[in-house]
Amino acid sequence: MNKKLYVGNFLYEVNDDDLKELFMQAGNVVTATVIRFRDSGRSKGFGFVEMEDEAGAQKAIDMFNQQDYKGRKLVVSEARPPRPRNEMGGGNQGGGAPQS
Repeated sequence: MNKKLYVGNFLYEVNDDDLKELFMQAGNVVTATVIRFRDSGRSKGFGFVEMEDEAGAQKAIDMFNQQDYKGRKLVVSEARPPRPRNEMGGGNQGGGAPQS
């Protein structure tokens, strides 16, 4: 089963291919995605790497968490599931009456 990892604190110049190449040292990479600002396309300095299995994910955490990559200490951990959006958290275009 695939395992998703959070990868943070990397340089803004790092791209998807850089992440994939780095994490392939730990195992098979399914996806590697740098998160970017919608308006500018600039990296936010973090992303997600999906490893093929639990063993590869754990090896990646052991290999890369707090290790230097291009002058920055990476933060690598198991990704948490996304938080559900609340009624005030966006996505709602507003204008509707409150639910009772």
